[in-house]
Amino acid sequence: MGLTQEVANFVFKSRYRDIPEDVVQLARGFILDGFGVALAGSTDECSRIVQAHIRQMAGKGEATVLGTKLSAPTPKAALANGVAGHAMDYDDTQLSTSKEAVYGLLTHPTTPVLAAVLAVGEKAKISGEDFVLAYNLGVEVECRIADAINPHHYQSGFHSTATIGGLGAAMAVGKILKLKEEQLIRTLGIAASMSSGLRENFGTMTKPLHAGRAAENGVTAALLARAGFSSATNILEARRGFYNAMAGGYDESKIAGKLGGSYFMKEPGISIKPYPSGSLSHPAQDLILDLVKEHDLHAGDIEHIDVGTNSNVPNALIYPMPKTALEGKFSIPFCMAIAVLERKAGIAQFQDRKVRDKRVVEMMKRVTLYVDDEMEALGYDKVRARVRIKLKNGSMIEGRYDVARGHPEKPMSWAELGDKFRDCADLVLPRQSAADVIQLVARMEQLRSLSPLLRALSGGIPKSEKKSAQAGSKKWSRTRKR
Repeated sequence: MGLTQEVANFVFKSRYRDIPEDVVQLARGFILDGFGVALAGSTDECSRIVQAHIRQMAGKGEATVLGTKLSAPTPKAALANGVAGHAMDYDDTQLSTSKEAVYGLLTHPTTPVLAAVLAVGEKAKISGEDFVLAYNLGVEVECRIADAINPHHYQSGFHSTATIGGLGAAMAVGKILKLKEEQLIRTLGIAASMSSGLRENFGTMTKPLHAGRAAENGVTAALLARAGFSSATNILEARRGFYNAMAGGYDESKIAGKLGGSYFMKEPGISIKPYPSGSLSHPAQDLILDLVKEHDLHAGDIEHIDVGTNSNVPNALIYPMPKTALEGKFSIPFCMAIAVLERKAGIAQFQDRKVRDKRVVEMMKRVTLYVDDEMEALGYDKVRARVRIKLKNGSMIEGRYDVARGHPEKPMSWAELGDKFRDCADLVLPRQSAADVIQLVARMEQLRSLSPLLRALSGGIPKSEKKSAQAGSKKWSRTRKR
């Protein structure tokens, strides 16, 4: 069995009962987080442009566009919700199984899969159990394919959320459509040829477009395969196929025989973002916020801040003096400056006016990002950061964090996830609707229909359909703490 067939066979044969309960519990948290960041991201300018673009197209309304009253054909709903899910760079991040893999290639696994599953699942009128199954299979395929690819793929400029997210979305949609194994193989062949996305677009609206197009491509590939569209049957492993063309090869031992054995979601895991910015900044953001609060530091106290990392961080955080909030999400100087000045790093801080504020600009000039030899020698499995703060009185304050909040080693509780969701949802939903979404996702696999969830995500839900989910929500923290 070739690798492409192995992936398709795994998706075709997997049933809900095959997924361990602790993986289902983890999935609830990632799904809730994904909905939250998509609701918040639906208000972003890039999302509004995409929504307007979709409104201009003819087509039957089949699926909900989150944060709006718009209904669109399933591929376009997936596009819009995928863009929204990544618009604020607040969505979860895949981890790595080795020190060479560049932090799991910084793939954001939930957004492309969730956007595709939500769109197709709504049209197909699937149950919550089918939703959870398709989501888990899509994320598992996406993470395993990303983990196995040669790191050259990311280092040379490809954005793996764009290139690999579509493959996971395609398999998730294929499961919902009940495609046969041969059709799933062709779905992979189609989706692989649609893969694209370049990291030079980090800090622009095109980066969230990557996630949206991955979701849309996954839907389109599965629908075409169902209709009889042909493609190569060995697209992953072929000499001119995905792995070789996109990266010059892959490590077969990281994917062959691994799918569903121990779900990637559980080990090594997926990290939930505590801040709406590039994940490579998060350990340093965590650290500077803690140091500023612990020592009651203010901008006037600080002469200079040095942030030491490994060499892959400057390769992604590319803006030393950002001019927009999008650029600020990929700027260590801005992340340090806003932490010092406001002691927060939430949605309200990543705004254009904050980046251009004179106090922020002046503070950014006092921040230096450098490659630390010790951090470099430790490898790229974690985004380690060292922060040294030189005070004007001559003293030095410093610390080191290897991971940030939201990492499996520093997991968020279900209550903390709820707080993040409400903060995101506040931009578009009434508070009661946000509470309803949290309760419904906590018992996602028990839903006979997605209708109550979709109504809650759209701002309303009948009282007769409300149910308590306290028992399910209490399990999240215990599952995250391995």
